[in-house]
Amino acid sequence: MMSTKELVFTALMAAIICILGLVPPVPLPIMPVPIVLQNIGIFLAGIMLGRKLGTLSVVVFLLLAAVGLPVLSSGRGGIGVFAGPSAGFLFLYPVVAFFIGWIRDKYLHKVNFITLLVATIIIGVLGLDILGTIIMGFIINIPISKSIVLSLTFMPGDIVKAIIASLIGATLLNHSRFKQLIK
Repeated sequence: MMSTKELVFTALMAAIICILGLVPPVPLPIMPVPIVLQNIGIFLAGIMLGRKLGTLSVVVFLLLAAVGLPVLSSGRGGIGVFAGPSAGFLFLYPVVAFFIGWIRDKYLHKVNFITLLVATIIIGVLGLDILGTIIMGFIINIPISKSIVLSLTFMPGDIVKAIIASLIGATLLNHSRFKQLIK
């Protein structure tokens, strides 16, 4: 059973991820998946809420998208997006939040910027970008090698997003008032 506080945190993070979808995507001429800001919300879900609530907030966000609410970047929503070129990224979002959250939970008593950044870059940038573009490649029928090369397009911006999410996380998770709030 979730406490009211856990329910509120989960709903707030899902709302933050939805709000990040209001930022227009940057279309790429070389592939059908644009650059979006929402994955910083996925990183933050794991960092701020840990593996259980962070993953749950991402699942709630994806369920909102699946039922047709226009919560994805550029106002997309509906079950069809889970069969399109960005499907791999969407299905990986809860996995990314879980594993970043798992690292956060493991090191919560001594969380720092470097720990969060390394975890977010390995899981949220390398893992999400490479696996997401490989799945995109299967969907649009391009070779795995080309998919991996295309994943490099996302990495510079996603590294910046990882730095921002890790800075926010390290700052808040080490703040005495925030620590009291999340207990």
